[in-house]
Order: sequence, then C-alpha cells, then structure tokens
Amino acid sequence: MGNAPKSQTSKSANAHENSPRANPTSSFRSLEGDDLEAHMGVFRYGTFDLTDAIRPSYDLQVIPRQGFRYDCYTDPKTNSQVPVIMAAASRERLFDLFMDLIDCLGDEVDLVLETSHSGSSDEHEDLYREHIDVPVLKSVLYDFEDMLLNDGCTGVAVLNPRKQQEVQFDEHKMLICYGSPLESFERVLIKHDVYPDENIRFITEAEHVHSSTDVLAREFSRLQSRLGIDFEYDNNDDLSLEC
Repeated sequence: MGNAPKSQTSKSANAHENSPRANPTSSFRSLEGDDLEAHMGVFRYGTFDLTDAIRPSYDLQVIPRQGFRYDCYTDPKTNSQVPVIMAAASRERLFDLFMDLIDCLGDEVDLVLETSHSGSSDEHEDLYREHIDVPVLKSVLYDFEDMLLNDGCTGVAVLNPRKQQEVQFDEHKMLICYGSPLESFERVLIKHDVYPDENIRFITEAEHVHSSTDVLAREFSRLQSRLGIDFEYDNNDDLSLEC
C-alpha cells in the first residue's frame, strides 16, 4: 500500500471505544471526561461531516473541510516521484466517491487491506489479494460499507500494477489517488462536488485521534474471509492500542 506523500505529518493521539489516550503534549491531555465525550461527539464542521473513525485535535489545529489538492509521492525504493491527488469528502458522498474512483483503475485490480487493530500508531499489517474483478470487489466492499467508513484502524488500497495507478481509502478516511494520468480521478472528484483547493489542510497534518471497537475488528475479520485473504486475527485480543 502506498504511503501518503511526505508533506503529511501525522501526530496521532490514540482511541479505542471512542476514548483517546493522549500523549504528554496532546491537546487532549488535560481534558475532563465530559469535555472529551463532547468533542468525540462532534462530527459536523460547517457543511463537512466526519465518519466515526477519526476526530481532529481538541484545539482544532485543522478544521475538516472538503476538497482536493495535488501532491507528489517519492518511492523510497526507486526514488522516483509519483503524482498524487489527496482528497477529503463529507461522509454522505465519501463511500460512493471511493467506489467511482475504483472504476478508473480498469476491470481487474489487486487489493491491500491495512489493519492496525493489533499494532501501534506506526505499525500496521498489509494483507494482499491479487486479481479481483472490479464488480465483485465493489459488491463485497458495499456489504462492509459501515465498517470501512467508521473503523479508524482499517484502510483499503485498490491498485492496477499494469497501469501503475492506485486509489487508497486510508485509516483517516481520506482518498489518495496515485499515478499518471490523474485526469480521470479529477473528473470523478469534481462530479461528486469535490473541488481543487491548493490551500486545503487535511486532518492528518495535525494532531488527531482514531477510533475503533471490538465489533468493527470482528467485521474486519469477516471482510478478510469474504475476500479470501489468509490471515488470522484473534478477536479476543485487547484492542487498547495505538491506531
């Protein structure tokens, strides 16, 4: 799975069952329970709705909003640069937008599921499945729409190695499109009323908090099974983790 461009600098507080555990410099550090609960309950910022997967810092270093901007990803192995579109979309259009972006990749794709259910903020497991027909993949993903939208420890990347293009729906519920040409991705974003904004900042570029639950972790395991990915996850593991 491609990583986000280096211009992103994420500093995550951590959450499980909607209870973040702050680092010593975190804006969450001195919060009382009621204040924290109130912040975690806020999902709307202007006309932008967040999923349950993530919340911004308590002091709102970045206020979530809709839009996309161009960036560049440097491949650490080859040092080559790949053009990228980074996008944020409001919850009500987010998943359908992701599905339409997948269509830009062709009829057959590879898939990577990313999970940090049993790791820390800088640790995750990438689970691969090759050669999936796009209609079959989309049908399965729609069946797990609620989990994919609301689990802050799950990410998905869909890629076509032949076209050298990828669409990533990451743990922050951002959309990241890799590989030239970018025009087909741009058209889909604009069709969904997501417009270019060179000044946009994303929730990943400041302190933020992820959220997951035991129920969502079990749904992730079901998704793996549906996709035929050979990986066992112990649902009895303690999920008090850094996502």
